[in-house]
Amino acid sequence: MSKKGLFEQSEVELSKVCKALGHPARIKIIKILLANNNQTCKEIVEKIPLSQSTVSQHLAELRDAELIIGKNFKTSVIYSVDKTYLSKAQRMLSDFLNAHILNVKQSTLF
Repeated sequence: MSKKGLFEQSEVELSKVCKALGHPARIKIIKILLANNNQTCKEIVEKIPLSQSTVSQHLAELRDAELIIGKNFKTSVIYSVDKTYLSKAQRMLSDFLNAHILNVKQSTLF
């Protein structure tokens, strides 16, 4: 049995997003794609000081977390940000942090 089964689905989903964003290269890739969606790995490599294989690994992690989409086009994969899922991830993180910030503020009042 997976230990993920011990946690709520929302906790598992949020941890997946946080893990994907837990590396500066992946944050940079998201920023690159937000500035100009629909890029190949090669185009991303030209904008980041990492090897093609390293960028490919980071792209795979972002795809696994559903933050980006890869569409096959001829012999390449065109990557773009899944803005719908990115908005959902933003709401999940915001809800999580806001709930805990409010609890901290309330507990310090007494």
